[in-house]
Amino acid sequence: MDTAVWGAELATALAGSDERGHIYIVEPTGPFEDDPNVTNKRFPGNITQSYRTPHPVRVIRELETWRRHQPEVVESMLANIARLQEQGRDVIDD
Repeated sequence: MDTAVWGAELATALAGSDERGHIYIVEPTGPFEDDPNVTNKRFPGNITQSYRTPHPVRVIRELETWRRHQPEVVESMLANIARLQEQGRDVIDD
C-alpha cells in the first residue's frame, strides 16, 4: 500500500498539483512482470508488489481511503529525486 501511496503522491507533486492522487485496484488483461525499477534493485524480490505490462489493465475500483505522507516527508522524497536527476542517476529501465 505504501508504494501505491508514493506513486499517487509523487505523480501529483511532480505534475505541480496539490490535488490528492488516485489509487486504483486493477486486473491485468495480459502477461505482466515484476517492475525492475522498483524490485530487485532497491528491494530484493517483489515486496512492493510492483508490476508492469504493455497490455491494458482493467480498473476494478478506485481506492478512496488511504493516508497521505506528511508534507515534509514528500518534500524530502522530491529533494532526493531532484538530487538523482542532477547526478544523472534517475534511470528508468524499459
